[in-house]
Amino acid sequence: MGDHWGFYAHRQINELAIYTLPPEMFAFYKANLNFLREHAVDPDKRRYSVVGEAQKHYIDIDHYCVGEGCDPFENMPRRWYDAVEKFSEDTLQAYGIAPWNISLMVTKLTTAFEENRLDRILRLSAEIGHYIGDAHVPLHTTENYNGQLTNQKGIHGFWESRLPELFDGNYDFFVGKAKYVDSPLNATWDVIEQSHHALDSVLRFEAELNATWPSDKKYVYAERGQAIIKTYSEEYSAAYHDMLNGQVERRMQQAVVFLGSIWYTAWVNAGQPDLNVLMGITIPEDVEKLIEQENTLAPVDGLKGREHDQ
Repeated sequence: MGDHWGFYAHRQINELAIYTLPPEMFAFYKANLNFLREHAVDPDKRRYSVVGEAQKHYIDIDHYCVGEGCDPFENMPRRWYDAVEKFSEDTLQAYGIAPWNISLMVTKLTTAFEENRLDRILRLSAEIGHYIGDAHVPLHTTENYNGQLTNQKGIHGFWESRLPELFDGNYDFFVGKAKYVDSPLNATWDVIEQSHHALDSVLRFEAELNATWPSDKKYVYAERGQAIIKTYSEEYSAAYHDMLNGQVERRMQQAVVFLGSIWYTAWVNAGQPDLNVLMGITIPEDVEKLIEQENTLAPVDGLKGREHDQ
């Protein structure tokens, strides 16, 4: 339960984005669907073992504003070097670098397309999907990322794991076609801003619901693999989901079409290479082994990731 968007939703977003692509890209991405789904969650597996990983998943934008009427998005420069000059790189790293990381990864994916590097194209495509998914989650834009500052601990996994797992069977994922993105950095900032504006209702509605709900009906114990976990009851989840009025669905839909658009943009910027030449090639075993090693590294002492467990 402690995973960004839940492993389930991250895999869904990566798979569904394939269906937004133009024919020149669709066959290649569809042929590699299993890889893109499986590796959608690699960045989460590295959060506690790779220095510099955790802060790629979020930006605590509210850290950059104190006082009434202050707009953190006006206060924070969008360009990396301007932001470093204003706040220092240490501060940016401490409070999250999500938009800049996505922008950098688009550049890397463009290079991978230019070089016809199958392993790099697939890895970067899968992992960009993860970070884009995270950017669409309101709780990835705040210091109060798990409701810990408002006595709502567990709300992170509730919103991004429990609700999609229970209700996404009813979501409409006919989201249209990928479009070229002129500035991936600006577009990502726009996404973060939309996510942050949704944060108030994420927290307020759950607080209102909790105030009226019988405490013995809020949680249930459920099997998760080999473990028994405490989680939000289906009734409480349904009531919260209704109050949010389609918010989780909208954020997932937007993540899907934005991911497809970012893949498409990198491919266009690389000169629209013929992806058919990569069809039928498999990722070398040593690359698969390397990925597996990275994903199973032991946690580093003192390395802080963010717990979202309910």
